[in-house]
Amino acid sequence: MKILSITAGAAGMYCGSCSRDNALAVELLARGHDVTLLPLYTPTNPDEANASRDQVLFGGISIYLQQRVPLFRRAPRFVDRLLDSPTVIRSLASRSISTDPRLLGDLTVSMLEGDRGVLRREFDKLLEWLADEPLPDVVNLPNSLLIGLARPLREALKRPITCTLQGEDLFLDGLVQPYREKAIDLIRRQVDEVDRFLPVSDYYVQAMSRLLRIAAERMTVVPLGINLSGYDARDPAAVVPFRVGYFARIAPEKGLDVLAQAYRLFRRRVSGAPIRLEAAGYLSPAHAPYLEEVRSELQKARLDGEFTYRGAVDRGGKLAFLRSLNLLSVPATYDEPKGVFLLEAMASGVPVVQPRRGAFTEIVEKTGGGLLVAPDDPAALADGLYALYSNHALARTLGDRGFRGVRAHYSVQRSADRLLEVYDTLVSRPAGAAVDRLAASR
Repeated sequence: MKILSITAGAAGMYCGSCSRDNALAVELLARGHDVTLLPLYTPTNPDEANASRDQVLFGGISIYLQQRVPLFRRAPRFVDRLLDSPTVIRSLASRSISTDPRLLGDLTVSMLEGDRGVLRREFDKLLEWLADEPLPDVVNLPNSLLIGLARPLREALKRPITCTLQGEDLFLDGLVQPYREKAIDLIRRQVDEVDRFLPVSDYYVQAMSRLLRIAAERMTVVPLGINLSGYDARDPAAVVPFRVGYFARIAPEKGLDVLAQAYRLFRRRVSGAPIRLEAAGYLSPAHAPYLEEVRSELQKARLDGEFTYRGAVDRGGKLAFLRSLNLLSVPATYDEPKGVFLLEAMASGVPVVQPRRGAFTEIVEKTGGGLLVAPDDPAALADGLYALYSNHALARTLGDRGFRGVRAHYSVQRSADRLLEVYDTLVSRPAGAAVDRLAASR
């Protein structure tokens, strides 16, 4: 099968969504499928072998300039080639390309207006690129924020269009008005341009049905899946001192401050014991003050010497970091639809303590790899940390369950199996068929 899979770069950071897109592409390529993984905005930066084209369409620098400076909408094509060069984008991405929704409202709306908006030049460039490529059997968009591509792609290719749903509600909620309202309205108007929506969790089916008015029968869950290469079980008894871990972006919505509060409460119950709070993950310059606030609060409790931030680790560093933990907790303050960090921890045999919200609930319940506690409650989280600290048998049991559970339910192979079921049904469906066999089988 020939598959055109579009992915969205994230300005140089390790991005969960583009890492998932990349892992699926690698798996499908290994099975003999012809996959083109095409990055938009910036080159992607997965923590394993990059399967994407060394080419960027809708280059982040170019579309920003076209949005802000009308002159660039008529610039010579050699200017486009310069601005869209992956080398140029990489050199400027971390300093010049923001992923903060508070700053990107007008650009988000322009992308959703598609070839009828101020970025029509970029849509023309996409169609020119497609003219020189093999005709795909199916096209996948990485999220609903790029649904403006659906109609032009459908008209040009006459092929089924699918759209993954994997966390865009957080971005939409971060837009300031009137852009948030406009963006949601534009997505809703274009829902019918997509043949099948692919949320990454059961939780997200209902969430996106409410937010974007996508009928549940038009969605098929393609669960998260990770490449399990390198994830080995570790001996929890060998992890000394006891380490509470956090592995995610360093940002308020991911809840490092909540974990730090819980750690202070937990510390009072185990005074004098050798324990540590360890964090790793991407830190944007904009969130550096937030990390310093977390440090400051720990310092007030005289616990700053027990806290270490390990930075944005590569794959090898990630695997080593996870193996060094006794438990992991990322107490996000919103309803997270994914939770790849939970899968990565449990794949290493590390139990998790998570708020009962979003996709966390189904992941923990399906794998059996951790404890669920009340959300936004540092005291409840501290109780969970203490439960695993004080009961070694429970911690080992949960770690073993998670290790097996991820392999049973959340491998990239299982995710690819489900994705191919969707593609096979859409590709084999007669043109204009009224009955969608996937919907009928739900």
